[in-house]
Amino acid sequence: MAAIVLVHGIAQEYRSAHTLEEEWVPRLARGVKAAGFPEVADRLWKYRHTRRGIDARMAFYGDLLRRHPSQSEMIDEDIQHEVTARIGREWLDRAAVRGSVPPERQRAAREIARLEGGPGETGRTVVLSPTCGLAGLRWFAADGPGSAGGFVNKALTQLTRYLTDDQTRNRVLDRVGAEIGFDTKVVIGHSLGAVVAYELAHRLRRPLPLLITLGSPLGPDTVVDSWVRPQPAQPPAFVENWVNLADRDDLVAADPTLARMFPVPTEGGPVLRGGYTGEHGAEPHKACFYLQRREIGRSVGLAFGV
Repeated sequence: MAAIVLVHGIAQEYRSAHTLEEEWVPRLARGVKAAGFPEVADRLWKYRHTRRGIDARMAFYGDLLRRHPSQSEMIDEDIQHEVTARIGREWLDRAAVRGSVPPERQRAAREIARLEGGPGETGRTVVLSPTCGLAGLRWFAADGPGSAGGFVNKALTQLTRYLTDDQTRNRVLDRVGAEIGFDTKVVIGHSLGAVVAYELAHRLRRPLPLLITLGSPLGPDTVVDSWVRPQPAQPPAFVENWVNLADRDDLVAADPTLARMFPVPTEGGPVLRGGYTGEHGAEPHKACFYLQRREIGRSVGLAFGV
């Protein structure tokens, strides 16, 4: 089993484990080196195929989130629509409150006002979905002006499907869980993958030295928090250290302060560290943006440093 298990997030269904590893691992090595652990960085990337190397593997599950016409899953679409709308509204609220670019905060505030149903030019009440408001934000259009709506819909649909469809959830957990073994020292989950990694950590019956969650939608007083398992949300008992990092412009990510999420320390539980990134990126939700951060590199470097 791999020493580092990587768990990707939303909108990766047409990728593969290999292509994602080729993107993630060198960025992680760069962050480790920047944090002052050049030997560990070399073992991650330069010597990865040698006996000295640190094996880092992507636990790929994206194909399980593709909808096939032949599937006969029993899904409560009313619940899915409700959860999707509530999550979308949370993303808009974050954009209006904590975004680093004032024009984007103002745009999000205007979209919230429209969403709450002010009268239109005809005098009739206009009711919009949060998806419409989110698609108007520059943050979601990193791949071009026409990309925002598609990404928003896909992101919300996949996150909601995982949370509300037991069949999908169990498939994903079984697939990713098969990659975590006795040799695994670090699990890194991004976006929806952070939720997957968190839930899998609760299934462990042996110590996991380090859990890292990046751009995680799991947080205090969020819709996602009320749907994760087990309930109530609590730190995984066998995790020794948990680091949770988010960027203020990452609208998918909830408040990363783990002490707020779990205010009562569990005896023998993990050391919890969480916070916001110290610098902003053009694509704040991208996994590669997070993996290069020194905060993450230091934690990984300490996990493998002598």
